[in-house]
Amino acid sequence: MTATRAIAVVLMAALLGLPGVSSAQAKKADASIEFLVASARAPAGSEDLGVQWLKVSAPSLGEMLLAVAKPPGKGPFPTILLLHGTHGFAREYVQLAHSLAHEGVQAVAACWFSGGTGSGVKFIKPLGCPDAPPMPAHMSEGSRKVLAVLVPAIRSLAGTRPGAIALFGHSRGAGTVLDYALTTGDASALVLSSSGYPPELAGRITELKAPILILHGVADSPSEGGSEMTNIQMARNFEAAVRRAGKPIEAHYYEAGHNGLFANRAQAEDTVRRISGFLKHCDQR
Repeated sequence: MTATRAIAVVLMAALLGLPGVSSAQAKKADASIEFLVASARAPAGSEDLGVQWLKVSAPSLGEMLLAVAKPPGKGPFPTILLLHGTHGFAREYVQLAHSLAHEGVQAVAACWFSGGTGSGVKFIKPLGCPDAPPMPAHMSEGSRKVLAVLVPAIRSLAGTRPGAIALFGHSRGAGTVLDYALTTGDASALVLSSSGYPPELAGRITELKAPILILHGVADSPSEGGSEMTNIQMARNFEAAVRRAGKPIEAHYYEAGHNGLFANRAQAEDTVRRISGFLKHCDQR
């Protein structure tokens, strides 16, 4: 399929009334990206979550599920893409999207790779998406390729405000959105939950174009899904380096570990408030 043909397919889906896709926005699809957005069935165990389910198909990548949570009203809305961590796609990410929608943000939780692994699995209720691509190497060309499909696909949704979208990631997902934003500049804001901060990132800080919100646990450790790169000192070092570079950044450190977002209801609610407030502040810049 040619890129031109792919855009035509997306546009045809819009004209035929595919939920969530606007013909005007479909025309703006990146000519270098081939993808198709279509309706999808809710994966088993998610039928009660009250979101719209779509799938994004792309050559060599397979099908990635999207849980789209829309705020009340007609929109368009500020929009954020949510990427899960190594533990895999889960109900908790869809619930996070739903909670953000109540705060006026269109939130899209994506299953960006199939399966899940690691000690962090015990903190979530997995949702199956077997047709998604395998987990790519961390901060790699493979992970950037996935986002190069997901970002324009979400931008084509009818409820999305024109322009760049915000990106959220937890753990591996956070490293992925940070790497993508540094490489492409294609993000209005970044929310990094329990991210890893390898020292080599310091040399790329000058490339930052989007404001950042860091959410991190002071007790982050490998025993519950973290790593040496997610140690609290690594996060503080990155924050300090960004501030020295004069780039916009906010940070909040929880008395929690790597997966506190999923283990503690109060932290989850506070996370929603902080993300929505941060995005509103970014809108006013």
